[in-house]
Amino acid sequence: MEHIIRKAAREDASRLAEILIFAKRTSYRSIFKNDYVSFNEMQVLSLALDYQKREEMLDNIYVYDDGIVKGMMNWGKSADSNYPESIRLYEFYVDPFFQGNGIGTKMMKTLLSQAEAIGAKNIFLWVLEENLKARRFYELFGFASDKTRKLEEGTDVYILRYFKELNTNK
Repeated sequence: MEHIIRKAAREDASRLAEILIFAKRTSYRSIFKNDYVSFNEMQVLSLALDYQKREEMLDNIYVYDDGIVKGMMNWGKSADSNYPESIRLYEFYVDPFFQGNGIGTKMMKTLLSQAEAIGAKNIFLWVLEENLKARRFYELFGFASDKTRKLEEGTDVYILRYFKELNTNK
């Protein structure tokens, strides 16, 4: 089956929850070193039920689907009044079992294309300073830190803001 990137639907709730929880555990456990959060607070079932009960949570989520939902991204127009013509990427995850197969690249190319199509001037996101794998991935697509950093809420770990200017001359 050919892949498509489409808006998430209520039926995707369990896969979205699996992808988010397992990708976060895989990526962040070594950074935060907090098993209580990783295994008690972050639960697949409770997140899946939230997606099913509160469908508005799905409004800005897009999935990579080739017969199996293998990745997800959550993005939308920035709510930050300092960046009125910007897109903010809130979440970007590929199921750990399928990482390294070009899924993230296809998702990012789609995001960039859609952002340009709606006339966004740039895209920004926050990434954990210690998450070098994610930072390298974003840098491959022209994102760069603007040197803004802040503590991730409730932790002693820093996050960095990454920006990418978009080609608005189309």
